[in-house]
Amino acid sequence: MSKRLVSTPPPRTHFLWWLAAILCTILTVAIIIAGIVIFIGYMVIHPRVPVISVVDAYLPHFNYDQAGVLVMQVNILVRSRNDNRKAHARFSNFNLELFFDGNRIAVLSTATPYEVKKNSSVDFNYEYTSDSVPLSPSQMNHVDESLKKDQVSFELKGGVRTQWRVGVLGSFNLLCHLDCRLQFHSSNGSYIPRRCSSRSK
Repeated sequence: MSKRLVSTPPPRTHFLWWLAAILCTILTVAIIIAGIVIFIGYMVIHPRVPVISVVDAYLPHFNYDQAGVLVMQVNILVRSRNDNRKAHARFSNFNLELFFDGNRIAVLSTATPYEVKKNSSVDFNYEYTSDSVPLSPSQMNHVDESLKKDQVSFELKGGVRTQWRVGVLGSFNLLCHLDCRLQFHSSNGSYIPRRCSSRSK
């Protein structure tokens, strides 16, 4: 007696699986579209990190008196620059410290946050006359050597927090750090130009 072969229909997929597949497809397409929009927005807007930089400086006076106390006067022009063409930038917690031979001799800061308009800059001119800064014998020798070489060096360290919003790309909040050497000719107080700009962290 021959056996009869009976075919059985494949099990039907539950509608919940179909629903999950449709939702995953929609989510994938949405992510791809969002990525394309963000990429196009970045290419069109091209966001840039706002920076602070020293653009000029002057050292009218630099020496020490008979008691070994440093006597100096320095002017430093700091520029806050926002190169974004479509977004204002907000600067806060601006604080820079000026050092000579390891001694902090001045603090450059702003009392309140401030804004820089799109594709613009704001300058702050700091004028500082030293208080009594006693020098050790080795530091006085350092001053003498600087005067003989006609070159005086300072360290400027600190930073500022920047915040700006760029369309669909959202809000950016970065801490910009500045650490550079300022050099002057002691004979006439002129600034020796060199790059001194902040970097984001």
